Amino acid sequence: MTWNATVLTLYPEMFPGPLGVSLAGRALEAGTWSLKTELIRDHALDKHRSVDDTPAGGGPGMVMRADVLARAIDAVAPEGDPRPKFLMSPRGRPLTQGLVRDLAGGPGAVLVCGRFEGVDERVIAARGLTELSVGDYVLSGGEVAAMVVLDAVVRLLPGVMGAEASGTEESFETGLLEYPHYTRPAEWEGRTIPEVLSSGHHGRVEAWRREEAERLTRERRPDLWARHKDRTDD
Repeated sequence: MTWNATVLTLYPEMFPGPLGVSLAGRALEAGTWSLKTELIRDHALDKHRSVDDTPAGGGPGMVMRADVLARAIDAVAPEGDPRPKFLMSPRGRPLTQGLVRDLAGGPGAVLVCGRFEGVDERVIAARGLTELSVGDYVLSGGEVAAMVVLDAVVRLLPGVMGAEASGTEESFETGLLEYPHYTRPAEWEGRTIPEVLSSGHHGRVEAWRREEAERLTRERRPDLWARHKDRTDD
């Protein structure tokens, strides 16, 4: 079954962009997933094809209009469309590996890319948009964030990655950051591969990787470590 993505944007020429190469690109060519873009401006209501207006109550910048954006959403996701609808927004729910995996198991997603100061709050509620954030920072628009979501999801679709274990032994899948990786040569600039990795003892290797994942998580992401401890101590 094809995983179907639709992106609503003012800049459809930005897609597929990096999604057209490597794993995502090959999967797109193979029909594992599909990508459609919808130009929001095509749903404007005036001859100037306006999509924004000044903010109610005053203030800087412009706000995307509810009526125009709603028409665009309705055109690509009519009533009964089972796909979840997301608005890329820095104030949204954080994107996590768990959510990515859930999305990969579904029918697809509709991604709305905001611009300007934001989107009229009424359309968010009226069209059931879930605000989604890829990090605590602000981008020029939602397009790059949408690409992050799509890349994260597509690589988990069946058959996209060569080794199934690649998707289960990564950072965040177990609540921990991923352990360090090494490959040949055995020595490089005076630095050697940890001896345990050449031991051939699978149990010792697994234990070392677990310890290293825990160490890195404690050092670099105490927030993740605290949540991990809470789960494992229960």
